[in-house]
Amino acid sequence: MASGDVTRIGMSAAVLSHKPFDRPEVKISGEILDHIMAIEYVVSMLLSPNHGVIKDKSEIEAVGHRVVHGGETFTDSALIDEPIMGKIRECIDLAPLHNPHNLRGINACKKILPNVPQVAVFDTALYSKMPKYAYIYALPYILYKKYQIRRYGFHGMSHFYVARRAAQLLNRTREGMKIVTVHLGNGCSMSAQKDGIAIDTSMGFTPLEGLMMGTRCGDIDPAIILNVMGREELSLHEANTLLNKHSGLQGVSGISSDMRDILSSADSGNELSKLALDIYCYRIRKYIGAYSAAMGGLDCLVFTAGVGENSPKVRELCCQNLQYLGVELNPGQNDEAVKKEAIISSDNSRVAVLAIPTNEELIIAEDTFKIVGKDKKAFG
Repeated sequence: MASGDVTRIGMSAAVLSHKPFDRPEVKISGEILDHIMAIEYVVSMLLSPNHGVIKDKSEIEAVGHRVVHGGETFTDSALIDEPIMGKIRECIDLAPLHNPHNLRGINACKKILPNVPQVAVFDTALYSKMPKYAYIYALPYILYKKYQIRRYGFHGMSHFYVARRAAQLLNRTREGMKIVTVHLGNGCSMSAQKDGIAIDTSMGFTPLEGLMMGTRCGDIDPAIILNVMGREELSLHEANTLLNKHSGLQGVSGISSDMRDILSSADSGNELSKLALDIYCYRIRKYIGAYSAAMGGLDCLVFTAGVGENSPKVRELCCQNLQYLGVELNPGQNDEAVKKEAIISSDNSRVAVLAIPTNEELIIAEDTFKIVGKDKKAFG
């Protein structure tokens, strides 16, 4: 019925965007001090005589929340009550930059919509069935027991959605399929899904591990940061900022964290931008090979998120030299697949390659609908 967001909460230049399905987008800028005020604005916009899509707050029958980290506690979505809130708080140490904001959103909805059931949908839940050998690090095992240090994985809703959608487009079920999904945005991750179960993923204890990203370094020798901290006399906070905010495409190119800028600069002959692009795509190819080995083959490769959906050039580079796996692109279909679903592999390709826009909101809506006891058939 409508979509939107509120950005820059707590700042004087906050922006509320609201797009009814059948009318133009509306944007309002002003001071939105906290999450309660943000939810009040959202509800008032939904009720607006000119821009709204409902007539009364009672039409809001449930609220679904993306919660980034569910730790080992949550293997599925959950109806929110006080015990569940407490368990989400216990995961704050695992996601200090995300879970507190998730909790603020939940509390704001409790205040504005006090009798409306709320559901938490966890980004880590997809990986709850990973084999232990895939999620335990080669550190003293006591650190896992004491601090739950293990691979968790993120972008779970996106990886789940595009794998399911790929199977539907191919008229198959995920059971019996070996699927690699590639989520390429400012944050990047990959997952290996075999028989409908995620058996591995590139992000780890935090979203820092794995692929090269917009500003995150991805996989590095852990001794590097110890060495740099000593030489540059960096604090823990400064080291964390270096790895998460000043590395990746931004760090190597020195130009931008935006892949569009990197591609343009590389085309103009900038060597560091070309190097950043080569590193980015090379790592993706390595993970495709690794996950194919882990699953014993590959049936389907899916690209999604901002870069994965919109950059034919990146998809082309990521599929280079993968003919041995049976990956062969159709150049014309790849070039045309921008912001739309498409099978971009050739007719001769043994592996189906697809570009699919992600839809994490749909997964949140479906789980919320299921948990509050409605008939799922209403989704059509």
